[in-house]
Amino acid sequence: MSFPLAGLGSFSRPCNRVLNLVAYSRSRQFHSSDALRIRHKERKIPVLTKKQLAAKERKRALKKANKSVYANETMTLADAIGVLRAVEVASPNATYELVIKTAMSKGTVIPKGRFSLPREAKSSNKDRILVFAEGKLADEARKAGADIVGGPEIVDGVVSGRYQATMFLSTKALIRAITPKLGRVLGPRGLMPSERRGTVTDDVGGYIRRLKGTSEWKGDKGGTVRTPVAKMNFPVEDVVKNVRHFLTLVKRATGNLIDPEAAAADKKETSKKPVNAITKVVLSSPQGPGIKISDI
Repeated sequence: MSFPLAGLGSFSRPCNRVLNLVAYSRSRQFHSSDALRIRHKERKIPVLTKKQLAAKERKRALKKANKSVYANETMTLADAIGVLRAVEVASPNATYELVIKTAMSKGTVIPKGRFSLPREAKSSNKDRILVFAEGKLADEARKAGADIVGGPEIVDGVVSGRYQATMFLSTKALIRAITPKLGRVLGPRGLMPSERRGTVTDDVGGYIRRLKGTSEWKGDKGGTVRTPVAKMNFPVEDVVKNVRHFLTLVKRATGNLIDPEAAAADKKETSKKPVNAITKVVLSSPQGPGIKISDI
């Protein structure tokens, strides 16, 4: 059976039309991708203002901060010790850390001093003591255990770094001779001998003997003092004694507690000294939270 050629042409037209549409749609997709790519390139990233950047940083900090159930809670010292002991039950050699924050108002100085706890939490670092003294006072300093003893002749060695120490003492007779060269070297480090701190004295032997077995504590620029105060395996009574003892020392150094003997010795200096108020006392441990102490 034969079909006319004209009839076959009519059947082929719809097929050609479908093929043409498919080819056209494919070519449109590839053709339009270049335009979209150009649009993406032209899109500008919005520039955030300083306020928006600060707000974004605050949100990020809040997400990172580990919120503790004790963050806004205060406890007595005994209760705080109990909570931290429970947290560190698997770490009997962990250390309690005491943090004391001071106001550092205008005119106050960074609190510092020396201490010896009723029961030491760690082995104290041995100070390397250098004494500027001559004659009999130099002999007394050597007998008391001073590491370096000399007169103005060792000043250049201190400036060059040949003689290094963690504690500098001077007799009253030599302080004026050593100050011009050493003031700019030891002053910024807080090591320059000073009558106010008691490091300019003619009783160098007695001063060195009093230093034995003590450690130095010092606040940071913000007036915050941190120190390890006890071990987890200490009895609660020993931890309380250590905390109370150190708190008393810091209160005296910041003017919150007046020492009767010091007041009697120098009333004028005691009355002029501004009080650096203690704003917060926090007890913490390596794995435990920081707990604010209420009975300070």
